[in-house]
Amino acid sequence: MRRARIRLATAATAAALALAALPAAAYAAAAPATAARTRHHQLQPSSQAIRQIPLQGAVNLRDVGGYSTYSGGQVRQGLVYRSDALGKLTATDITTVSGLGLTKVVDFRIPMELQYDGADRLPPGLSPTSRPVSDLGLYGTLVGAISSGDPVKQEQMLGGGRAEAYMRDVYRTFVTSPENRAQFAGTLREIADGGQGPLLYHCTSGKDRTGWMSYVLLRALGVPQETAGSDYLASNTFRAAYDAQVRAGLKQSGRMQNPDLLIPLQEVRQDYLDAATARMEADYGGFYGYLTDGLGLDLRTLAKLQNKLVR
Repeated sequence: MRRARIRLATAATAAALALAALPAAAYAAAAPATAARTRHHQLQPSSQAIRQIPLQGAVNLRDVGGYSTYSGGQVRQGLVYRSDALGKLTATDITTVSGLGLTKVVDFRIPMELQYDGADRLPPGLSPTSRPVSDLGLYGTLVGAISSGDPVKQEQMLGGGRAEAYMRDVYRTFVTSPENRAQFAGTLREIADGGQGPLLYHCTSGKDRTGWMSYVLLRALGVPQETAGSDYLASNTFRAAYDAQVRAGLKQSGRMQNPDLLIPLQEVRQDYLDAATARMEADYGGFYGYLTDGLGLDLRTLAKLQNKLVR
């Protein structure tokens, strides 16, 4: 029995590493294609400048600033950053991140993700603040599906629209879970604090929990809903090359015959965002109600956000 448990743990670890902990070289290999997609995305007439910070060990680090607001202002740059996990940063990457002048890093990952992916690698003197946001067991489900190596089981767990339904459920909990709301609200209060320097928040892929946090922040600052949605969807642009490499590696290793089952989990989709906003409308009557009643932000905090981040 003990040997069986060891084999299972080893398989689970290997699966998680294959999915989420590829070496920095894999990021570097994906970088040229990612950079090309970034340039293309910035040329889209419907999007304003998205400031990606190119790294070898992370593909989705961006400045949240630069967007225009309804009032004619612009979100200040250099104050808030969003990212995927920072555990694979190279020495050069750490120097780049050091240049951002960060004074706080907020990590939305749950303990299981930290266990498999590893802690952030940050400049000296900077330690991450753990602020876990539930993924409804998604990471564990993913590890289980991959570690099984069984294509029938993987299809049963992720196929037939089940992966998409899982993602919609995860997004709804950004609104319905008091614990999740508290983590997002705490981060917004820190961002609003005039004494708080540049801040970065992230999860594993920098697209779901991080994507929702950014969507809420931008809308709270008066950025049009369509623009905030475009920022959310841009993760597909920045992550595409790396995520394709992950799928190719899983197929080559024999762990998955059909790694495309992972695509709904790797991508962000308007449908997922709509699941959260629909729940927000149902529970709080709209975005303002979510900010005030759901997140418990008072008018003073919302005004501080505006004063600090919009010029």
